[in-house]
Amino acid sequence: MKLAKSKKEQRQELDSLMREYLEHGGAINEVPRGLSGRVDNRQPLPHVFDKKAEPDTRTSVSDEISAIEQRRKPKPPAPIAQPKRNTRPRKKIIYDEFGEPLRWEWES
Repeated sequence: MKLAKSKKEQRQELDSLMREYLEHGGAINEVPRGLSGRVDNRQPLPHVFDKKAEPDTRTSVSDEISAIEQRRKPKPPAPIAQPKRNTRPRKKIIYDEFGEPLRWEWES
């Protein structure tokens, strides 16, 4: 697992990158404090959270509690399944009076 860099290591890396940029001919323009990047900065920024929308609809707590209680109730036991009978026809041997096999018959 790769360890995350500490703030000190990140700061040192940024300083070295900035120093390298400046050494290779890069320049940093200084901007006066308080100057805005907006074109028309006379009006204040619109508030993101100042929406005049309808309030959220609320769910009745009693309905939710009754739904939870309904799910908590034990389910009725499933009916016991009867064992499946083999409904395929089977061969049955027919014997004579002396116990000798005579023939095969199909029995359903």
